[in-house]
Amino acid sequence: MASITTRNLDEALKRRLRIRAAEHGRSMEEEARDILRKEVGEPAPPTNIAAAIRARVAPLGGVELELRPREPMREPPRFA
Repeated sequence: MASITTRNLDEALKRRLRIRAAEHGRSMEEEARDILRKEVGEPAPPTNIAAAIRARVAPLGGVELELRPREPMREPPRFA
């Protein structure tokens, strides 16, 4: 397995990483590995936007729209 060393890490960022690691009950090194796995790991499958929209609005219920009757098409113009 490979190793990585991070130099010149901002103190505030290091502090936030330490706090986040403590909140999750693990070391800073394991927390950093988890962040890298999530952000750089396997790419997520493409999202079907129509399915995502449907899943979001489906719990709200549907709406019945009253459709107006269609009228016959008008005659096309003549260019004679």
